[in-house]
Amino acid sequence: MSKPAERKDSVWSLGEGAPEETEKRDDSQRSTLFIEKPQSGSVSVGGNITFIAKVEAKDLLRKPNVKWFKGKWMDLASKAGKHLQLKESFERHTKIHTFEMHIIQAKENYAGNYRCEVSYKDKFDSCSFDLEVTESSQAAPSIDIRSAFKRREIKQQEEEPEVDVWELLKNANPSEYEKIAFQYGITDLRGMLKRLKRMRREVKKSAAFAKGLDPAYQVDKGGKVRFMVELADPTVELKWYKNGQEIRPSAKYIFEHKGNQRILFINNCTMTDDARYYVTAGDEKCSTELFVRDPPILVTKGLEDTSTYVGERVELSCEVSEDDANVKWFKNGVELTNEPKSRYRIKVEGKKHTLIIEEAAKNDSATYSVMTTGGQSEAKLSVDLRPLKISLALEDQTVRLGQEIHLKCEISENVEGKWYKNGQLIEASDRVKLYHKGRIHRFVIASAAVDDEGEYMFVPDAYNINIPCKVHVVDPPKLHLDGLGEGNTVTVVAGNKLRLEIPITGEPTPKVMWSKGDKWITDSGRIRAETYPDSSCLVIDAAEREDSGPFRITLKNEAGEDTALINIKVVDVPDPPEAPNVTEVGEDWCIMTWDPPANDGGSPILGYFIERKKKQSSRWMRLNFELCKETTFEPKKMIEGVAYEVRVFAVNAVGISKPSMPSKSFVPLAVTSPPTLLTVDSVTDTSVTMKWRPPDHIGAAGLDGYVVEYCFEGNGFSQGISTDLSEELLEPPFNLEADEWIVANPELTDKTKFTINGLPTGSKILVRVKAVNAAGESEPRYHPQPILVKEVVEPPKIRLPRHLKQTYTRRVGETVNLVIPFQGRPRAKVSWQKNGSPIDKNQINIRNTENDTIIFIRKAERSHSGEYDMKVEVENLEDKATIDIQIVDRPGPPEIVTIEDVWGENVNLSWKPPKDDGNAAITGYTIQKADKKSMEWFTVMEHYHRTCATINELVIGNEYYFRIFAENMCGLSEDATMTKESALIAKDGKVYKYPVYDDFDFSERPLFTQPLVNTFAVAGYNATLNCSVRGNPKPKITWLKNKVVIMNDPKYRMFSNQGVCTLEIRKPSPYDGGTYTCRAVNELGEAEVDCKLEVKGGLSFFRLLMDGVPPHIIDSYMREVQANKTEGK
Repeated sequence: MSKPAERKDSVWSLGEGAPEETEKRDDSQRSTLFIEKPQSGSVSVGGNITFIAKVEAKDLLRKPNVKWFKGKWMDLASKAGKHLQLKESFERHTKIHTFEMHIIQAKENYAGNYRCEVSYKDKFDSCSFDLEVTESSQAAPSIDIRSAFKRREIKQQEEEPEVDVWELLKNANPSEYEKIAFQYGITDLRGMLKRLKRMRREVKKSAAFAKGLDPAYQVDKGGKVRFMVELADPTVELKWYKNGQEIRPSAKYIFEHKGNQRILFINNCTMTDDARYYVTAGDEKCSTELFVRDPPILVTKGLEDTSTYVGERVELSCEVSEDDANVKWFKNGVELTNEPKSRYRIKVEGKKHTLIIEEAAKNDSATYSVMTTGGQSEAKLSVDLRPLKISLALEDQTVRLGQEIHLKCEISENVEGKWYKNGQLIEASDRVKLYHKGRIHRFVIASAAVDDEGEYMFVPDAYNINIPCKVHVVDPPKLHLDGLGEGNTVTVVAGNKLRLEIPITGEPTPKVMWSKGDKWITDSGRIRAETYPDSSCLVIDAAEREDSGPFRITLKNEAGEDTALINIKVVDVPDPPEAPNVTEVGEDWCIMTWDPPANDGGSPILGYFIERKKKQSSRWMRLNFELCKETTFEPKKMIEGVAYEVRVFAVNAVGISKPSMPSKSFVPLAVTSPPTLLTVDSVTDTSVTMKWRPPDHIGAAGLDGYVVEYCFEGNGFSQGISTDLSEELLEPPFNLEADEWIVANPELTDKTKFTINGLPTGSKILVRVKAVNAAGESEPRYHPQPILVKEVVEPPKIRLPRHLKQTYTRRVGETVNLVIPFQGRPRAKVSWQKNGSPIDKNQINIRNTENDTIIFIRKAERSHSGEYDMKVEVENLEDKATIDIQIVDRPGPPEIVTIEDVWGENVNLSWKPPKDDGNAAITGYTIQKADKKSMEWFTVMEHYHRTCATINELVIGNEYYFRIFAENMCGLSEDATMTKESALIAKDGKVYKYPVYDDFDFSERPLFTQPLVNTFAVAGYNATLNCSVRGNPKPKITWLKNKVVIMNDPKYRMFSNQGVCTLEIRKPSPYDGGTYTCRAVNELGEAEVDCKLEVKGGLSFFRLLMDGVPPHIIDSYMREVQANKTEGK
């Protein structure tokens, strides 16, 4: 059943009754909560006023709910702000809630009737008061407190009449509610719709009812309520209903007619009468709700103060005015619940309510209170301990070490307790056992230790009493020699301090005596004894070899005696060995030897440590971290050309000896390794040029230069020549005496290239090279084959780089630097032409060398674009190549831009491509628009490819200009072409007729846009052939070798992506050379493109290259071999 305080949108009125009933209700109901009501008042315009309401919280469990209203329905909580503030406070001493309503800078329209309502559960109170606002000469303009519900605009306040939002909502379609709320600034739309629903119901009732029922009525249980309606037509039949059931006249329900008034009395109201009622008159209906309030529950017999002992059962009882009433129990202000796991149990027997505590504890002492809707009662509960008596006290004990300690006591109460030793709390463990059975407490340690001696005490919980006793543990003396060596022998190094600590036990602490022979050792001197509670120390300062021998230690106490002999042995480190001898020196190593030391210090030599240092340094570095057992060692990783010294340490069980004297200084040094990659660079009729690489290892002695030697054919080296051209020879392939080699350079050369001049034409020579440094000459490096002294004409060949086989593009202002290698001997002649005319050397720089030519343009201009023809001539032979250079720049602006049509929010533009395309294809256009008022340009399209465009989503009523930039690979044009006229986007649009375009036919037969290029490949390395093709429908690609289709051959891989066709040949051999064709076929036709692939390399190629044969001769030889194979077939 709903409670009155929960119906936020209801307007309350009290049930009507007899005059005496009204007076009674005024005393018992209308003033049940307010102790101070807000009073009517007046304020001048622009002034402030405060209304105060106070509620006593003595009988309330929580804060009551308070609302402030203006008129009948306006809730002022949602209007709080600059002119209205609601505050509340609570005074803990007086237990009074204070609620305040502050009206700040009052306006004339603030005047009217106000109402304050307070509710708490089933209690309710209300008070009305008036506010009068008087005029003032300085009054501010009036502002309606309901202004949040009305739309106003400052600029049009005088022109537009005030709008009533209620009328708008009542007459509007429900789908327009949110739009109206947004337009007029309504935030609580849900609350307004509830009130609107009730208003519509009231408007509907007005047809049959001159006056309807109030929205709600309230009456006390057992009271009488009066419902009254006034009919517009007294002849209409009237029926009353309760929760949909018709009400018949009875002693409880009494009907009364007074003119046009129809009255229903309900006598002796009960909780079942709390329901919804409505009355019908013909087709009209009027409804209300009746809320019946229970009378307050009174405490007829209060709680009584109680005292008890811990563990006793406690019952706190009270009686109330009603059976089975709702009663709450509290402990020190905290509510107690009747949950199963709670220590507190609540028992209800009719009007009697009892709080039960089965076993009271000390912490149950508190103030307990009981509270009902009409009163409360409290009492204090005091829980104390019972007096404690000691039945059996603890007794002092003396036990031997290892025996059981058993302490026992008995007290009069069955309570827990704690054990203490020397004031420290004892916790139960595997060694310490604590037992509690009834009133008996026991403490047990199975095996007593020395640390267990002390004062013990048992303290019962919650009692200020303790039971003490003492435990004494005794033990005979004993020496613990487990840490000593075999035969109780202790070894000490001579000169060191010996501190021998012997653990001892015994209770009480035994007396300790040390002696050596017949001499007792005192507690002072170089040899002395030190005694501690748990140990005894023999101390020898700066041990000497004479201190060796047996020492006796004796322990005595009242429980017995113990003695033992300890042997002391004094040893020393060995003497240093003699200075070592270095017997052999290498590139970064040496071999050293030495003799053992004369005295080993009384302990066998275990090994040696070796150290070295540079002669000019004082820092020694250890060479071995594991002992060297021999008297020979080989130090390594030394630096060539640096002087070193070495020394030795002897090691025994005691330690490391002093170092030996350093050896004589020595210097590691070695010749370099032979030169590498000795090959023939060039050959003329009278000279041979050789080149090589430096040795792999030079060493610290450095490299002074090279010696080049040669000998002629006919000196006996034609037999046994190596045929493996890939190996580099360190041994000569023939037998020659040393004087048969001729030195080509009397003075050393530091270059890796040397020309042997003055050789007879047609002779054959063998060449070798040696590297020379301070250590001498290295092993020679031999050329594997004789070299023919004869110049051979090498046909010219231009090796055009791959990126120059296509158009070479650069932007204006950039640098052009092209290097084109070529070959040709002797004395190749290079010439250049541009577009068939000689090159102007003032604009373009040309530099030629023996192996390449360079064309250089510092700052490129568009006039430098064109075809450059290169020609290389050697005697009557020549080779040509063409390079296409394109210098590009940003394009000019498009030609005339025209506004073709304007319709709706759209504009159709067209233009012509620019006259100057910057020497590059136009890639697109950028279109911008500008409002005629601001002339600020905004980009609407970028990278647009066509020469006509439609601009959409323009603002109606604005007038626009347009401009267009052209774009190529260099970027946008510097200037843009703007429309001469502007386009006005008219408000009245017109229908745009879209032009009819014929579908474009994209069909195309295959066409190769990039042909195949003749290619050279190296045997053993993958080669690729590339071309590009276009066509629609997409053509089918087929690859052919020598006019034979390539199918299912794992040696070839074929790719096609976006029109780029690739054929990959895996690790080709000379056999894979030939003519390759790419064929593209679709339904409109076919196209072919081919190229030649030449595979160079293989065993023959490398043999000739290692033999020193120039590449052009190898190329000619390979062509002849291929031609012979073709003729043979």
